[in-house]
Amino acid sequence: MTSPTRLVHIVDEVPELADVETLRMVVALDGFLDAGNAGALACRHLVRTGASTPEGGGVVVATFDVDQLHDYRARRPPMTFARDHYEGYEAPRLVVRLLHDHGGTPYLLLHGPEPDIRWEAFCRAVREVVERFRVDLVVSIGSVPMAVPHTRPIAITHHANNPDLLTGTSPWRGELRVPGSAQALLEIRLGEWGHDAQGFVAHVPHYLAQLDYPRAARSLLEHVELAARLTIDLNELGELAEQRDEEIARYLSANEEVQDVVTALEQQYDTFARAEAEGSSLLAEDEPLPTGEEIGQQFEQFLAGLEGPDETGGQA
Repeated sequence: MTSPTRLVHIVDEVPELADVETLRMVVALDGFLDAGNAGALACRHLVRTGASTPEGGGVVVATFDVDQLHDYRARRPPMTFARDHYEGYEAPRLVVRLLHDHGGTPYLLLHGPEPDIRWEAFCRAVREVVERFRVDLVVSIGSVPMAVPHTRPIAITHHANNPDLLTGTSPWRGELRVPGSAQALLEIRLGEWGHDAQGFVAHVPHYLAQLDYPRAARSLLEHVELAARLTIDLNELGELAEQRDEEIARYLSANEEVQDVVTALEQQYDTFARAEAEGSSLLAEDEPLPTGEEIGQQFEQFLAGLEGPDETGGQA
C-alpha cells in the first residue's frame, strides 16, 4: 500500500500480525538530542536482539521515502572512496521493523534519521502505519544532557498525550520552552487523532553527553518494558554499563580536579532532591559549573586511550 503523501510504503501482507490483538510501536529517531547516544544504543540493542535469526534485524514492514525528508547537505551520508573510485554509499534509511521481545511477543520499531523537513506529512505517514497495523500504543525514547552526577540513579522524564498513561510525578514545575522535534510533534498529532503515545527521556550527566553511556540506554529500555509490556534481554547493556562505570571510576581516581566537580554535582543534586525547589532547573546551561564539554573531552581522550594500542603494540 502506498500512502497518498507518497512518503511511506507499507507491506501489503504481514501474516504474523493478522491475529495480534495488542501491538506496540517503539520510536527512536536520531539527529536531534541524544545525550550519551542512549537512544541510539537502545535502538541498536532492540534490532540485534529482536529477531529470531542470529544476525537480528527483523523484517521491514514499512519504508519512508527519505529523499523527501532528509537534508543531505546538513547531514551528509558517508561514502567510500577506494584509491581511484567511489564504491560505497550508506544511504539513510527510515523504516519500521517487526521485532520480537524475549518471550516472542511481536512489536514494531520505527527508527532512522529524524526528518529535516515535512514534519506534518511525516506524522500523517506514521499515522498510516499505526492504523494499518492497529498499533494501540506508541512509545518514544530519547535523552538530554543534564547537570547531574553519574553516581546517582538515572532520572527519567515521562510524558504522554493521555494522562492515564503517566505513572509518577513530573520533576518539572510550570512550563518549559524547548526546541521542537519530530518525535514530540508525532506524540501531539497522534493524540489529536485518538492514538495513545507516551515517551521517556533519560537525564544523562552533561560531562558524559558526548560518549556512549549504556546505563542510560538500559534505563530507557526498562521503562519501555513496563509501558509496552515487553520482556527485553538487557544483560548485554548491563555489562557494557558496568564496563563504562569502571572506566569512569579509574579516570576520576587519577584526576582530582574532575572528581571535585563530580562531588559538587552530587551535593547540588542531593540538595535539589531534598528541597524539591519549585522552579529550579537541572539543565546544564543554567548551572554555574565548569562546562560539561570540557570534562567530556577529557573523558573522551581517556576512554579513547583504552581502545588504542599500548606501547608494546597490544591493546590497552
